[in-house]
Amino acid sequence: MTTSALSLTGRALTDRALTDQARAENLAVAQGLKRHDVELLDRLIVQYQHRLLRYLLFLTGDRELADDLFQETWMRVLTRGSQYNGAARFDTWLFTVARNMLIDLRRKRTMVSLEELCTADGEEYTFEIPSHEPSPFECYRSQEEARNVAAVLLTLDPLHREVLVLRFHEELSLEEISAVTRSPLSTVKSRLYRGIAALKPRLEKEAL
Repeated sequence: MTTSALSLTGRALTDRALTDQARAENLAVAQGLKRHDVELLDRLIVQYQHRLLRYLLFLTGDRELADDLFQETWMRVLTRGSQYNGAARFDTWLFTVARNMLIDLRRKRTMVSLEELCTADGEEYTFEIPSHEPSPFECYRSQEEARNVAAVLLTLDPLHREVLVLRFHEELSLEEISAVTRSPLSTVKSRLYRGIAALKPRLEKEAL
């Protein structure tokens, strides 16, 4: 067997081991939530609190509302954690719970839905993002202060902003974003493309 073949085989075994480990960790979390393990919940809050609050801040654009939803989301995890079966990553499920909490709240307050907040510019078509072009996050992460990027993100339509945050801040795959938002993969790609297209010139303007 050649050196390159051995390297590929070793990498495949490592990837498989990492996948098995992640699956085992997911199942351990699922079992702990079914037992209403308070210590486990404390560890999860410590591990994911900053990411969850950041997601909610970008999703709502409102600190007070984000704080309320943050608390309600963890209460929902505590009371309905048995619904998590470990098949997906915990953070994917957590963001889904948070998003559903916002949708439920807006329905109760007779607010418009997240989808209705998006600028009505016709149907969303499928776009493929050119793989050879760096994203605006990659271009400006080292040039712009985080608060400036955040401020620009908040000027985007909520649906586009949400996908950008999940993809580049939370590093979810497109398939995982599709699961969180309950949207077809083609729609996720379209929102990501449109979000990047809208974000790039605004970041360039901020840099001037």
